[in-house]
Amino acid sequence: MSDRTNEPDNPQEVHPAEQKPPQDQDAPGTTAETEPSPDHGEQTYEGHGRLEGRAALITGGDSGIGRAVAIAFSREGADVALTHVAKEREDAESTASLVQDAGRKALTLDGDLRDEDYAASLPRRVLDEFGRLDVLVLNAAYQQARDGIDTVETAEFDRVLKTNLYSQFWILRAALPHLQPGASIIITSSIQAAQPSPSLFDYAMTKAAQVALVKALAPELGEKGIRINAVAPGPVWTPLIPSTGWPGHVPEFGKDSPLGRPAQPAELAPAYVLLASDEASYISGAVVPVTGGQPF
Repeated sequence: MSDRTNEPDNPQEVHPAEQKPPQDQDAPGTTAETEPSPDHGEQTYEGHGRLEGRAALITGGDSGIGRAVAIAFSREGADVALTHVAKEREDAESTASLVQDAGRKALTLDGDLRDEDYAASLPRRVLDEFGRLDVLVLNAAYQQARDGIDTVETAEFDRVLKTNLYSQFWILRAALPHLQPGASIIITSSIQAAQPSPSLFDYAMTKAAQVALVKALAPELGEKGIRINAVAPGPVWTPLIPSTGWPGHVPEFGKDSPLGRPAQPAELAPAYVLLASDEASYISGAVVPVTGGQPF
């Protein structure tokens, strides 16, 4: 990276466009199996006290975008709780260690977001541990490449909707009575909400629904002093990609972006920090595209 005191970084080169070998993982993917390893900002993110003393819950905070956000939030001064499934325990513990290295409290919450009781219990568990809940990041998601709508079994369709939509409804319903004025809700949507791929039709459906949810709830929550927004990533190199079921597509992933490469999770984190912080006090009902130039 160049010295910012002399000249700005070229966004095409700030992260190298590394060749990614064909690879496949069972969902959910893990960081250890992802080659090359994503950059979550472990060595580069510097905090400036934007979230000092606050507490955040991040679903899917063990790896990928969720881990990058957890690192950034903790270095900005927030305690962080993160959800994960059993297979992701090693990733979750690694992320929790990074949060603690920043001098903040970490809480890992093992469970399946498709379980209503587990999902609905999360806000209370964060409140019991941290004494407050200021930022809710609904980030966890599931996607699989499809060969056509006629090949998708109901159980698979159900898995996508329960992970990406039902869990968010259950968590929001449980959290809202406890959120105070100044709280921020951030949903991870996707460019798929605006540019749906045929092979991800069910995932794209949920991402478009999340955009509708943000726009629908913003007026109601605004009256309570609570902001709700979405971040819409474009191609991002995370374990979700090699676990999507398209090993031959992985080497070309993100190369059709105007910047010629996929994002690294670290490049998404600043958008979440902004939306969580008081610097975004007049931003609500918005969708922030972080797409490398692909139109949203």
